[in-house]
This record gives sequence, C-alpha cells and structure tokens, in this order.
Amino acid sequence: MDRIWLKNYPPSVPHDLHLDLELTLVGLFGQACRQFADRPAFSSLGRTLSFAELDVLSARFAAYLQRDLGLVPGDRIALMLPNLLQYPVALFGALRAGLIVVNVNPLYTARELEYQLQDCSARALLVVDMRAHIAQKILAETPVEHVIVTGVGDLLGGLRGRLVNFALRWIQRKVKPWDIPGARRFAAAMACDAGRFQPPPRIRPEDVAILQYTGGTTGRSKGAMLTHRNLVANVTQINLWFADRNRPGEEIVITALPLYHVYALTCNCLAYVALGGHNVLIIDPRNTRAFIAELRRWRFTTMTGVNTLYQSLLHHPDLRKVDFSTLKLVSAGGMAVQESTARRWAEATGTHIHEGYGLSETSPVVSSNPANVKEWNGSIGLPLSGTEVSLRDEHDHEVPRGEPGELCVRGPQVMAGYWQDPETSAQSMTADGFLRTGDIATVDDEGYFRIVDRKKDMISVSGLKVYPNEVENVVTQHPAVLEAACIGVPDERTEEAVKVFVVLKPGASASEDEIRQFCRDKLSAYKVPHHVEFRESLPKSNVGKILRRELRDEE
Repeated sequence: MDRIWLKNYPPSVPHDLHLDLELTLVGLFGQACRQFADRPAFSSLGRTLSFAELDVLSARFAAYLQRDLGLVPGDRIALMLPNLLQYPVALFGALRAGLIVVNVNPLYTARELEYQLQDCSARALLVVDMRAHIAQKILAETPVEHVIVTGVGDLLGGLRGRLVNFALRWIQRKVKPWDIPGARRFAAAMACDAGRFQPPPRIRPEDVAILQYTGGTTGRSKGAMLTHRNLVANVTQINLWFADRNRPGEEIVITALPLYHVYALTCNCLAYVALGGHNVLIIDPRNTRAFIAELRRWRFTTMTGVNTLYQSLLHHPDLRKVDFSTLKLVSAGGMAVQESTARRWAEATGTHIHEGYGLSETSPVVSSNPANVKEWNGSIGLPLSGTEVSLRDEHDHEVPRGEPGELCVRGPQVMAGYWQDPETSAQSMTADGFLRTGDIATVDDEGYFRIVDRKKDMISVSGLKVYPNEVENVVTQHPAVLEAACIGVPDERTEEAVKVFVVLKPGASASEDEIRQFCRDKLSAYKVPHHVEFRESLPKSNVGKILRRELRDEE
C-alpha cells in the first residue's frame, strides 16, 4: 500500500524512523536517571520518587534478585501489582538484572494465574499482599521458586506506610489471609545494598524484555515477546509523534490505566520516563470521587485513558472543580472513542481526545491521530513513523482504497513472536512480514484508518479483551449445563457486554445468578457474563459447530 498517510504528517514528525540500534530499555532508563536525576519520576499516595531515588531503589531490587534469589539473565519474574510505586522499582530492577518481566493482572483468578505462571515458567513472583491468597492456591502447581509479597504502603515510608498498610488490612479484612512458606517481604529487597548490583555482561536490544499476555481465539492466552528494541522503537515513535506537545523534564502525566497493561506500560511509564516526565499513579480509577480529588492536586499536562474512563469522569459532578488549564495532551485507545464522549470531554475540559490504535503484539501503538487534529473524527489516525499498514483480503491481497480489509502491520514495534509457540507465531505473520491483527479496517484518501469490524469473535469490555471460548469452557463446567455459546452485545457503558446462551441438561435446573456466581469463581470480573439467556437449543452448522454469528445477528 502506498503510504498516503504521510501527506498528513505534522511537519515536525519524520516520515521514516531512525533508531539507535544498540539502545535497550536499560540504557534508556539510565540516560533518564542521569539527565533528570532531581526531577520527580513517580508519585503515589502522597509519596514521590525522584529519578535518582528510582535509580537506587531499582538497583537494590536488581541486586536482591541476583544475590539473594540467584536469578540470572533470561529468567522470568511475574509482577502481579496494581499501580504502586513498587511497580516501576521492580520493572526497572528486573530489566537491569537482565530478567524478562511478565505482567500479570492482579485481579486474576487462581485458574488464570496458574496458567500464566506455568506457561512462562516464572521463577519468581512479586504480588501485592491483598492477592497473595490467590497465588497461594496454585503455587505448588507452578515452577515459581521465590515469592515476594508487598503491602500497598511499603514504599511510602515510616509511619505513613505503616498506617496505609494497617488501614487497608482493616478495610480488606474479608480478604482471606495468606500463608506462603518461604515467602519474602518486599522490604527485604529494599534493604539490600545497591552497590551489590552487578550489571550483566551484556543485555542485547534483541533480547526479550516483556512477556505481555494476550488472549487467543481458542481462549488460550499467549505471551507476546516484546524485545528491548520493540519497546524502545515504540517509545521513540510515540515521543516523536507528540514532540510538539511534550517538553523534556516538564510533563506531568496522569496514569490511571494499569501499568500491567501494555498501553500504560509504554505510553505512560516508558515514554514519559524517557522524557523525564512525572507519572502520577492512580491505584483505583473506578473510585471516581477519589480519582478526581487526586486530579485536583496536580497541574497535570497529559493523561491517557479509554472511552469508559472519560465517561465516568464526565458523569461525576466534581469534574467541574478540576483545573484543566495546563492539560495539553489527552489520548485514548483500547476501545473506540464514542462521539458523544469526545464532544462532552471537549466541552468540559477544552481539550481534544486523540484516539489511537494498538495491540499487545505491537508494543502497543500502531497509529494515532496527530496532535494537530482538533476534533473527533471517528478514526484511529495515521500510522506512526516507520510503520507500514496494509489492508488485505482473505487471500492476502491488498483491498482497493475505501474497501474493508484485515489490518496488517509491519514495523520495528512488532513483536518477536509468541512465547514458545512457533506455529502460532508463524500463522500470525504474512509471507512478507506483516502481522495479522484480526481487525477489519478501511482507509480514506487522506490516509486515516477506521476500524469497522472484528475478524474474530473477540469481545471488548471497556477496552479489555474477552474471548468467547474461555467463557464457554468455564460455563460448560457447571454440572447443570449441556452447551453454551458466548457473544458480545452492545452496552452504553462498556462498549460491549458479555452474553452467554445456555442449554441445560435434561431435568437439570440453574438460575442466571447461579451461572454468574459459578463464573465469578473462575473468571476475572470483566469476563463474567452480564447477560444469561437459557435456550432449548443453539444454532449449529451441519457438522455440529455452534454458530455464534447467528446469535449475534439475532441480537
């Protein structure tokens, strides 16, 4: 496809990308710590870490991993944390030690956690104490050798940290206690001498830095191998794209999306570390009142989010108390930005939401609306510098402009493949090196792309992916269920909601609430069916395959 999008690039954005081919995330982090040593790097719950402090704390964690735990370059460490200061400390500490970081959703059920730890063969797990009881259930079935447990207040210091930990234990007193033999406390790592850290002989740009797990159409989650070069490339692309808006050492970014998600990991954490920016971490953005109270404390310049996040803010009366006078850049991804949300946001704040597109396999950003676009246009923007996009039919031929085709991507941010799955890795790529995204898109004469459909049956709940097979596999484990089919149905609040159609065994009975409760024990909350419909039969093909498409058409 000819790169028609280049004609609408802002003047400051280069058409082609020139990378430092030897730079790793460790090198990028080191540069930032030297250049912005006295600048604030991360804030949470009233505590701010400077780049200099982050440098020391991450070196302590790296030394602990090396000296006390005996981990070596290439080992996997799983981070099961919400947006705490412990996350960047552990992230950069692990990377400095040459380890591969595996991001884990802290709300995972025991079943989901067990699969991921087994699949990546993690040797170590860092988990927040409120979720340690979940890990305890399945550790014996995993290769994990070392468990580090942290309290929310562990890096807040002194009396404040102890009070926060005590208060949360009291608030969360219904959470089951944990007892993991041999578990270590995060404080032990922070007591380690940073001088004991010995950088590995060499960390190469082509080494895997992050295993970012993403769903599959079979319901089996896959680890996208993101190398140092992939992530450095995407950070470079993002910062070039918004260079007119960002000033090194001056930006304050609101980080409400979870850092274990690739969107916030790259667009907030890594991109703004590289710029010497200040990440303000929001632990629970669902608590809108507390979220807005935190917004009022800062003269923030940037924020990222998904459509539902902006909707929840707009629906709260306290938003009018927030000072948006310093806000220069607002971006969104993960799900489509609705026109009503974009219009209301612009009216309330005087700023425009810049919608983009990406996926775990592309580190994640593929495209974005340029900073000079002043209003919602319903598109995912233009491909970033150095990124090629091709829309193709089922025979891998490019479709005519304006016609829908599968969006395929080639660029330095595209993953190295799926962890220990060469067959699926090969299937995900075209013969000429493009990643098949599974999304159907169109492109107009100005080079702006629009997502029009999903090739697969994926469901998007507030930007989080839900795969029908996984839900069906759980529902059909219920003793009363004979068959189940799962689809996504429109939802004003979450874009889509999970609906499951259930056929009961002859003579068996179950209620909608029973099915939901059964799922809650085995699935993360966003995957639990919002709607349950009982039927006598489900539509099938002549070979007995359940036809979800017919169910969607009926809805």
